Amino acid sequence: MIDVQRLRVLRAVAELGSFNRAAAVLHLTPSAVSQHVAALERSLGAQVVARSTRGVTLTPAGRIMVGAAESVAAELEHAKQQIDRLGSGRTQLTIATFTSGGRLLLPGALARLTAAHPETVVHVRESEPEESLPLVRQGAVDLALAYHFDGPLPGRQGPNSSLAWTELMEDPLYVALPDAHPLADRETIDIAELAAEPWVLGCLKTETYLRRYAERAGFAPEVRGTTTDYFFARSLVAAGLGVSLIPSLAQTPHVAGVRTIPIAPPTPTRHIGVATLLRRNHAQVRTVIRALQGQAAAQDDT
Repeated sequence: MIDVQRLRVLRAVAELGSFNRAAAVLHLTPSAVSQHVAALERSLGAQVVARSTRGVTLTPAGRIMVGAAESVAAELEHAKQQIDRLGSGRTQLTIATFTSGGRLLLPGALARLTAAHPETVVHVRESEPEESLPLVRQGAVDLALAYHFDGPLPGRQGPNSSLAWTELMEDPLYVALPDAHPLADRETIDIAELAAEPWVLGCLKTETYLRRYAERAGFAPEVRGTTTDYFFARSLVAAGLGVSLIPSLAQTPHVAGVRTIPIAPPTPTRHIGVATLLRRNHAQVRTVIRALQGQAAAQDDT
């Protein structure tokens, strides 16, 4: 029998990369953490972590067990929620979403859910993928409307991850320019043509993305404005502070004095989808995913 507490300890070690940091979070001593991991290894007959002076890394067996630990933690949380809600007699569904995707895709999907399952009580919480995906793994939310740029989905830990990802759509980024800009009448723009321009960020995570594309084009962007709101970023563009990268889904409502123009390939793109637990696929979750697919398809047709 595998001890659930030992799985919890291993999961903390995997997330934090060391026995000492895991011990601090779990309110244990480093020695106790080490003993829990050693006991787990003895019960499995396999090494789950590789120890070195640079920290702790998971072995293949360790990655399998962390995936199992995530599933166990999520199921226990789900069971607790079910017990807490026994008295209400109503199904609860919690959805996490990022702002621009939630604003355009989620309302129509929720209307379809309410029509199909009127007894369901829905809770929505706004959060970026780096927060919402761990919440799905923990069982704190049932699904997350999320996105990622180049590279793997944030927080998805390889083939043994407990997360399932359903791709909804690609969301290309456009260049936002003041109406009076010399390039504002172009049908497409090569990002290299903007090498001398100052930039405004509508999302802090786009800075790394912008710098990556700028480096490929042979320049280093000068960032003059940083925001966490694409509407605000476009307002700053209209005021002449700089140019910006704006996803297709974040171009409404309209901001007077701003033009958004497609970027010539290779085009920076957000990949939008739904994250759920592999074994958490009840009727309400399936309804929301199908509805979001329909909403995404409608966006692609506009």
